[in-house]
Amino acid sequence: MSQAQTGAPDQQRDKIVQSAIAEISHIATLPEVTMRIIKLVEDPDSTAQDLNHVISNDPALGARILKVVNSAFYGLPGQIGSINRAIVLLGLNAVKNIAIAASLAKLFRGGQICPGFNARDLWTHSIAVGTTTRLLANEAGLGLPDEAFLAGLIHDIGIMVEMQARRAKFIEVIEELEKDPHTTLREAEVRILGADHEAFGTGLCRVWKFPASFAYATGWHHRPLELAHPHRTLTVIVHIADILCASAGLGYSRTVECRTIDPELWDHVNLAPDRVEKIIGQLPDAIEEANALLSTTV
Repeated sequence: MSQAQTGAPDQQRDKIVQSAIAEISHIATLPEVTMRIIKLVEDPDSTAQDLNHVISNDPALGARILKVVNSAFYGLPGQIGSINRAIVLLGLNAVKNIAIAASLAKLFRGGQICPGFNARDLWTHSIAVGTTTRLLANEAGLGLPDEAFLAGLIHDIGIMVEMQARRAKFIEVIEELEKDPHTTLREAEVRILGADHEAFGTGLCRVWKFPASFAYATGWHHRPLELAHPHRTLTVIVHIADILCASAGLGYSRTVECRTIDPELWDHVNLAPDRVEKIIGQLPDAIEEANALLSTTV
């Protein structure tokens, strides 16, 4: 077991994570309307009309959601002209996930933080992993394209907590990686920050009241087999997508610790490695589509 899992005692690590997340809320977080959408969808008494009302008060976000709904991402017949129709066709949860994805690009601003790290490269990698996760989930018959895409998109969101709330120490982490190619990101994070990006990502998902599946994807994407069997599937797919994208040189790749995929992971999601060639062939167009949908500001 690596130092990343054993470095700081759990209680100490949790305090470090909570302190950083408390600070990020004052720096940059999801837009208020997106937080309201999350809260509304989590409320069992909410209706499609409630969600439509909230989104209708933010025309820019509404336009972005319709852009996604009408894209090849869903392949729905005909043009969807209203948020209400989108909610009816896709459901409250899918529209919530699209709203979150549409809001995330703002958090990845910042450009070149230091030699060796550019936030835009991390966003490129995140979009690639989100896209690959969605394609793999479809190939595995999992469905839920919006949930799969968002899980991949946010898998490294803990790095944004570090970058925004602990920038000086985060730069030290990157400098250590630049000096020693054998050090993993998580090892450097634990030594310098006291917690790794998996822990920061899980903490942020809890504060944002994301479903457990997203907390698993952010918190265990480097070690999905440590999750209980019923909770692994989406995180396993994110892990595979992460490695495939790093191997293809898509964006910032020092987050990924290996370039080989455990055969047990392929078996868990009932995918044969040779079927992935088809997905890799679809990736360039699918990533271009996702970039077009998400890379402009809301």
